[in-house]
Amino acid sequence: MFTELLLYCCVYFCGSPSKKLKNCYSRLKMQKIRKQRLQKLFFIFALSGIGVSLILYSLNSKLDLFYTPSEMTAASLNAETRIKLGGMVKAESIKRLGTTVQFIVTDYQSEVAVSYEGITPDLFKEESGVVALGYFTNGVFAADQIFAKHDENYMPPELKMTEQQL
Repeated sequence: MFTELLLYCCVYFCGSPSKKLKNCYSRLKMQKIRKQRLQKLFFIFALSGIGVSLILYSLNSKLDLFYTPSEMTAASLNAETRIKLGGMVKAESIKRLGTTVQFIVTDYQSEVAVSYEGITPDLFKEESGVVALGYFTNGVFAADQIFAKHDENYMPPELKMTEQQL
């Protein structure tokens, strides 16, 4: 029975009945190994594709677009899109009401009102650079986080005082 099955397989895969069943059997076995290799290769490619897709999806969900006030007023933004607003804090625009801070960010062409609930960074002041992370709704930018920017010559106040004393 086994030899008949082997002969049938040899005829099917090798094209003709072979007198040397051993040779045909080794060819058959080789084809099985090739099939297994191909299956493993496709499996690895599928897993790699799934992994790359998950990474790209994760990166896309953490993506924050950066806008200046001019770009923000010109763009039609979805209220659910988290964005970064960057510019300069307008002079005499900071208003503090408890822990709520309202101010205006400008790029000297356009202005955007910003509202922030929380404690501002120490470097946050008028006429200095700021990046706010949040949502633009009803003409007001509701900031979740504020990052104060400084120039490359920045020196903390403590170091400045010790330098002046020397």
